[in-house]
Amino acid sequence: MAAELTAHQLIAKHRPTLDQALETIRTRAYWSPHPEHPKAYGENGSLSLPEGKAAFEALLNSRFDLDQPGTDDWTGAETSPFGPELGITYPHPDVDTLLPAMRAGMRAWRDAGAEARAAVCLEILSRISARTHEFAHAVMHTSGQAFMMAFQAGGPHAQDRGLEAVAYAYVEQSRTPEAAEWTKPQGKRDPLALTKRFTPVGRGIALLIGCNTFPTWNGYPGLFASLATGNPVLVKPHPRAVLPLALTVRVAREVLTEAGFDPNLVALAAERPGEGIAKTLATRPEIKIIDYTGSTSFGDWLEANARQAQVYTEKAGVNTVVVESTDNYKGMLSNLAFSLSLYSGQMCTTPQNLLIPREGIATDAGAKSYDEVVADLAGAVDGLLGDEARANGILGALVNPDVKARLDAAPGIGEVALASRQVSNPEFPDAVVRTPVIVKLDGAKPDAEAAYLSECFGPVSFAVAVDSAADAVELLRRTVREKGAMTVGAYTTSAEVSSAVEETCLEESAQLSLNLTGGVYVNQTAAFSDFHGSGGNPAANAALCDSAFVANRFRVVEIRKEA
Repeated sequence: MAAELTAHQLIAKHRPTLDQALETIRTRAYWSPHPEHPKAYGENGSLSLPEGKAAFEALLNSRFDLDQPGTDDWTGAETSPFGPELGITYPHPDVDTLLPAMRAGMRAWRDAGAEARAAVCLEILSRISARTHEFAHAVMHTSGQAFMMAFQAGGPHAQDRGLEAVAYAYVEQSRTPEAAEWTKPQGKRDPLALTKRFTPVGRGIALLIGCNTFPTWNGYPGLFASLATGNPVLVKPHPRAVLPLALTVRVAREVLTEAGFDPNLVALAAERPGEGIAKTLATRPEIKIIDYTGSTSFGDWLEANARQAQVYTEKAGVNTVVVESTDNYKGMLSNLAFSLSLYSGQMCTTPQNLLIPREGIATDAGAKSYDEVVADLAGAVDGLLGDEARANGILGALVNPDVKARLDAAPGIGEVALASRQVSNPEFPDAVVRTPVIVKLDGAKPDAEAAYLSECFGPVSFAVAVDSAADAVELLRRTVREKGAMTVGAYTTSAEVSSAVEETCLEESAQLSLNLTGGVYVNQTAAFSDFHGSGGNPAANAALCDSAFVANRFRVVEIRKEA
């Protein structure tokens, strides 16, 4: 794009995409402008797979310059979960210099209007999309996702979530007209007449605190929701996953500059090892919005201490599946096996607790005891991951040593129904690749409760024996209410049980998937149609993406004059 390209030209270019996004969030149908097949790239300016890999490798062992103000040092210590050190250093910010520089561009960004801001955001996403293969390698080597998942979740699916946030932001800002003529009759006297102008105004600088496992997928909704509503965005990546968000910041700064806006509307805050800069930034008076994905403890700290900011958190939860009966036993086992295995269970949506009546369940393959269900599920996981190449493609690598420690400790919790085993990765021999562990627990025993009512992030799941379907529903309710859940699943052929589970999820604000036996899984959500989280239980105080996620990032300021 030429440097003189105007906001009006960007509007003309991207308005059709915005209109389609607006229509899709209304209908909740399937749609994506971002191809999710690797072979779709390599033409029309987009990078092919070899070009994307070469672009990623060109970044290694170098300084990642962003030409942003207030750089007082260079820092970076990323090591790929697959083994290699990235060797990239990033600008470390002097926040007393950087934050005022970020505010300087707010006026022009505000005055551009909601449509122009949306168009600029869509141009940023378009350029990121063209470099999806480069981003895929960056996500893979910071998160530990296998390449295909890094490509899809870190690329088109993340871009979809960013576009979705822009669409919601545009809707909310457009709800109030830009201007109005107001006339109030006064009987025999002349009417009162006012001219009124309404302007969406961003709250101030937004802080995005990135996560290690899904830096783009979890980062893009907050980033684009804040930017589209008129706020500068300071991106503070997880220290083990800087590169994907640093690339995002670089693209955003290039587009802003070329469209005639201040590039400092988007900036990076990389931290030194152990610095903990997020706490310092989160309580700065300039920070008015915070987006965070990560541990419950730090999410709770942000909500309690960042009082000057509007805080959006996605924290930990205990995801639960009720297994009461099924008319597709083989499909249920296959679906659950994949859900437990995908990305080594390192997803905030992965099921942890499987609640199974101790007397067993009814299936199309005959009655199955609790022990048979658990053994058959273990066999399904083993069958899915029996081929080493396929296992590597599904599992990826353990993202950090804490996950491995929890996995290694799981056999001490209860009887092991499926032992975890190590999988070798010929391409990356230093990668730590492990299959899931399934542990049997008795839900009636108090000592088991401490395990299944705590999040055990990673490839660890508990097959919890309960007395009845009613007990399973009650334990589900308690789990969501006390611990939160990003997802709930259930398998039942009973209308009564289905109704009870649905009512529980409605009352406790948990997103439910019923009787999934095909190619859709409980731990996957589709932008424009599915809500990720609800904001209504302890796992998260916001949903990706709804009106509430964007509406409080700006205020409407009115200026009125006598006509």
